[in-house]
Amino acid sequence: MGFTLHILSLSLTLTFFITLSASLSQSNQFCDAGTEGVPSSKLLIKGGTIVNAHHQQVADVYVEDGIIVAINPTITVGDEVTVIDATGKFVMPGGIDPHTHLEFEFMDTATVDDFFSGQAAALAGGTTMHIDFVIPLKGSLTAGFEAYEKKAKKSCMDYGFHMAITKWDETVSREMELMVKEKGINSFKFFMAYKGALMINDELLLEGFKKCKSLGALAMVHAENGDAVYEGQKKMIELGITGPEGHALSRPAVLEGEATARAIHLADFVNTPLYVVHVMSIDAMEEIAKARKSGQRVIGEPVASGLVLDESWLWHPDFETAAKYVMSPPIRKRGHDKALQAALSTGVLQLVGTDHCAFNSTQKALGIDDFRKIPNGVNGIEERMHLVWDTMVESGQISVTDYVRLTSTECARIFNIYPRKGAILPGSDADIIILNPNSNFEITAKSHHSRLDTNVYEGRRGKGKIEVTIARGRVVWENNELKVAPGTGRYIKMPPFSYLFDGIDKKDAFYLNSLQAPVKRAKSST
Repeated sequence: MGFTLHILSLSLTLTFFITLSASLSQSNQFCDAGTEGVPSSKLLIKGGTIVNAHHQQVADVYVEDGIIVAINPTITVGDEVTVIDATGKFVMPGGIDPHTHLEFEFMDTATVDDFFSGQAAALAGGTTMHIDFVIPLKGSLTAGFEAYEKKAKKSCMDYGFHMAITKWDETVSREMELMVKEKGINSFKFFMAYKGALMINDELLLEGFKKCKSLGALAMVHAENGDAVYEGQKKMIELGITGPEGHALSRPAVLEGEATARAIHLADFVNTPLYVVHVMSIDAMEEIAKARKSGQRVIGEPVASGLVLDESWLWHPDFETAAKYVMSPPIRKRGHDKALQAALSTGVLQLVGTDHCAFNSTQKALGIDDFRKIPNGVNGIEERMHLVWDTMVESGQISVTDYVRLTSTECARIFNIYPRKGAILPGSDADIIILNPNSNFEITAKSHHSRLDTNVYEGRRGKGKIEVTIARGRVVWENNELKVAPGTGRYIKMPPFSYLFDGIDKKDAFYLNSLQAPVKRAKSST
């Protein structure tokens, strides 16, 4: 909004947009420029089935200045209002991706999608907000935040930040407080893997969990036993296994399960909520299920790749093909995908992310002689919404309302921005998608909007196509055309103490009252 007002104050009559067709050349560089009039600030979506996480109805949605103003069975408007006919289609909250890495510097390179290209791809796929991970600079949270602020200046949709914690001292502790109270960050991620780089030990994990609890911030973990993974990697190299298959073999599901269980137990010891990112295995999922059954506040986030792919691609004879599937934790054997889908449909897992971390084939080739040097990461920010619909809704595993909850609403609730985001309600931001359940989609590297030259979902076809994406009242995706402008995105501050912290203080009080300690003992007379 600030960007638009600034432009208008300069009395410009046109806003320049970068227009991207679905038939982009394989280079996928955003080079097709055009001009469009300033979008209408008034919009009516007519006749669609409005779907929220717990309710659906056929009604009209009226939007003004980026906010949903009214929802009624029939709304009459004047000629100055842009009208979109959604008859026979679903009108839903835009997707929120809780897990992305844009312009991420990692393993001696950086992801090819920045805050413009990655977000443009997201909008084409029906995601209207994402939460990225700020990585500290030399351990400094403030320096890391400032670096990511600069990276995000080219953004074209709304976004938030998580913060990684890679060391521990009093300065980091004070900076965590600053991030929560002044910078709008309410979640901190701890890496239990990547030994020698991002990995932290249990002592730091405990200190971090305690600080998160005191701040009302959600503790997040990348759960793999980094010490054991390091040993597994050495073992594979000793056996002469240097290709992408060595990546999966060196970090089996049991190591993900062990780290997940350890993080859960430590979070229980501290009595703070826990969020496990990219749950990729039955082993990790079962630990989460057990904890939730006992009443512990644990959130499990599967990602699109883990739900629809299996590890067989890592054994492909062509290195370039195999390497594009390298991510951590690895994509697992067939069977894990179905189990994760079932866990999602039954509430054991709560929402779907992507871990979009895009490295091209040239970057992946850095590890052609040693799988340990293959940059870890796959795409998904553009594909997630379609994949979840086709895999979960079309198969009958979840309902349409469940779909909204898993792709948008629950993320907004967990990170305390509901109902501003994640809902189609009066007063909510007008982040809206229109999905045609009778249309089909196809995923290819030639047609996607990421700067990647490959796609791990290449050739996949499915049912249910997002035909329109509206971001804060602006139609940014329609008729297979993307109309976005760098600098139009907003940083969304996320306040602490989400619903996950409700009752935590009472549980602490109950624990203290149950101790029956210290015991008063008579002093010895000798």
